[in-house]
Amino acid sequence: MIEPRLPKFQWGQRVKALIDLRNDGSFPDAAAEALLVKIGDTGEIVQVGTHTEANMPVYLVEFGERLVVGCLEEEIIPL
Repeated sequence: MIEPRLPKFQWGQRVKALIDLRNDGSFPDAAAEALLVKIGDTGEIVQVGTHTEANMPVYLVEFGERLVVGCLEEEIIPL
C-alpha cells in the first residue's frame, strides 16, 4: 500500500493557479472543459483532503465568490 503524501499547503493559505483550470465534469452548470480559473488567479484553501486511490492531497480552493475548485499541488503555488 502506498503511504499518503503529506500536504504541503494548509487551510486558510492564499494560493495562485499555475495552470488554467477547466471543468472536468464536476461543475454541472458549466460546459465540459469550460475555463473556470485562469493562470495567475488567486484564491484561498478552504479544505484539505486526500485522493484515496492516489494517496495524494487535494485542496479545495475558493477562487472568488462561490467558485470552489479541487486542485492538486502541481496546479497551485503559495502567494
